[in-house]
Amino acid sequence: MAERKATLAELGLTARDGRQAAITGLTLDSRAVRPGHLFAALPGSRTHGAAFIATALDQGAAAILTDAEGARLAAPALAASPAALIVAEDAREALSRAAALWFGAQPRIMAAVTGTNGKTSVATFTRQIWQALGHAAINIGTTGVEGAWVAPSAHTTPDAVTLHRVLAEAAAAGVTHAAMEASSHGLDQRRMDGVRLTAAGFTNLTQDHLDYHGTMEAYFQAKAGLFDRLLPPEGVAVINTTGAMGPEMADRAADRGLTVLAVGRAQNADLRLIATRPHATGQEVRFSWQGKPVQVELDLIGSFQAENVAVAAGLAIACGEDPDRVLSVLPRLTGVRGRMQLAATRANGAPVFVDYAHTPDAIETALKALRPHVMGRILIVFGAGGDRDRTKRPLMGKAAHDHADVLYVTDDNPRTEVPAAIRAEIMQACPEANEVGDRAEAILRAVDQLQPGDALLIAGKGHETGQIIGRDVYPFDDVEQASVSVAALEGRPA
Repeated sequence: MAERKATLAELGLTARDGRQAAITGLTLDSRAVRPGHLFAALPGSRTHGAAFIATALDQGAAAILTDAEGARLAAPALAASPAALIVAEDAREALSRAAALWFGAQPRIMAAVTGTNGKTSVATFTRQIWQALGHAAINIGTTGVEGAWVAPSAHTTPDAVTLHRVLAEAAAAGVTHAAMEASSHGLDQRRMDGVRLTAAGFTNLTQDHLDYHGTMEAYFQAKAGLFDRLLPPEGVAVINTTGAMGPEMADRAADRGLTVLAVGRAQNADLRLIATRPHATGQEVRFSWQGKPVQVELDLIGSFQAENVAVAAGLAIACGEDPDRVLSVLPRLTGVRGRMQLAATRANGAPVFVDYAHTPDAIETALKALRPHVMGRILIVFGAGGDRDRTKRPLMGKAAHDHADVLYVTDDNPRTEVPAAIRAEIMQACPEANEVGDRAEAILRAVDQLQPGDALLIAGKGHETGQIIGRDVYPFDDVEQASVSVAALEGRPA
């Protein structure tokens, strides 16, 4: 994108002493500051960005955006600098709105989806529906930017500067429709402020990220920000009212005066999921749109995917697509990498699936969804991430104990915790599980145990291609490891 300049006023900002500045770029990374840049010094979970203000000023920052605490912490460096100082009550929101004004453009139709589980699938399915209907569309989230324009992404919801840059570049490339994942962290940190939404979706809310939010109520409030703040009054809220906390979120949206399009299994849902009939490679699904029944074939494993498809279809309809046309293209949907993905099949017909399930509810949902497709035993390989919510670990063990037949507890991303201690916390609820710390060995052992009619679920890492041990990331891909294990045991090339 060509270099440009903007005044603080053009970015919706005012310096504390009225000082002016010609801004040539925005950044949150002091190492990326160039002469004329605005550096955003934001509060962090461990360190306040004010610690890097002096570095930013040395590198030529023309303006500093921070909060009162940041201004206090960096007062000596700021007092000796000619740079403009903007002190905002909510510096994150100010940065997001400035970034929206700086980059300017975004796709004409924008939809966002939040929830504990299903965000990636819903965003991807929404993009696929739009593409099937002839639109240039992308989805943004955990798997990066996919569709008519492609780019990597380090976070489910990118930081404000990256997000608005991506939206502007996508629009310049001809993208007209974008569906994005709205994580609780991204919503709480106001990364999406300034995104012009047409519709927003909600899947469910179950225990996760309590290490960050502290309580389920705070977690819910963060998710509700999508409907309380970001979705404009004329926008449509698409809510799975049979998902966990769905009715509460629908009431929240309705109380604000938003139009609510209900999806799910409830009798009064606008887009109702009436029934599913599983088979070996997918399922038949019977929907009804405002009372009119439609039956479609989905090449997707698990009834929860039918609910995700319903939310995605609801978002497409809420964004102006003809309902009959939306429903007609659903058989063309394909699964998302790492979401109940068929990774390999043994010679005896036993399949190996990889799924991102890394919460108690997600593990339970995945196993229960897999059960109707499996005549024999369900085996599961799973673990829990380190430096994250510890309270969910025994709950994950219980979910696996209750819904799988053979369990292998292994390492996920232990990060800086002792891996054996994480496994021990999980196994409090499933002492019968096989404990195999090395994830590759656990997968190999589980694959070796597969008999005709069985199925294996490798849960937790999904699409990820690395394993975080300590502070290092080592190459590791569950899908690849499943394929390698099957090939090794069958004596054939991987």
